[in-house]
Amino acid sequence: MSVTHTGVTAAPAELEPCGQPHHPDCGIRDVLDRVGDKWSVLVIVELANGARRFRQLQRAIDGISQRMLTLTVRRLERDGLVLRTVYPTVPAQVDYRLTETGASLTHLVKALADWSLEHRDTIAHARQAYDAQHPDNEIR
Repeated sequence: MSVTHTGVTAAPAELEPCGQPHHPDCGIRDVLDRVGDKWSVLVIVELANGARRFRQLQRAIDGISQRMLTLTVRRLERDGLVLRTVYPTVPAQVDYRLTETGASLTHLVKALADWSLEHRDTIAHARQAYDAQHPDNEIR
């Protein structure tokens, strides 16, 4: 990867590819980083089933901390994938739902989640075999 490429992708995100032949993924990486991170995928999968309150999301997504869930839904909201609605009650109720753009991702994200479930045992066995053959390797 060239120094120029790193500089371009490290800059504030522009969603249109820059079109330069030596780094055609400019703009794409930023979006894929968001929709491809593990917490975003799990939030999108959960919200594909309908609107959820914060605690419902947190209970449904094993291992996510309150802070990480807050950051994830804020980032997804910023990207226009999740809509946050605050209801004027005491205490205030907040729910999250997918926007039309977010909903358009669900078939892709669910397919990835389904694939992961279907192949997790095969991948676990492959990892065990690799680790047995390469005991000094620190890739984990």
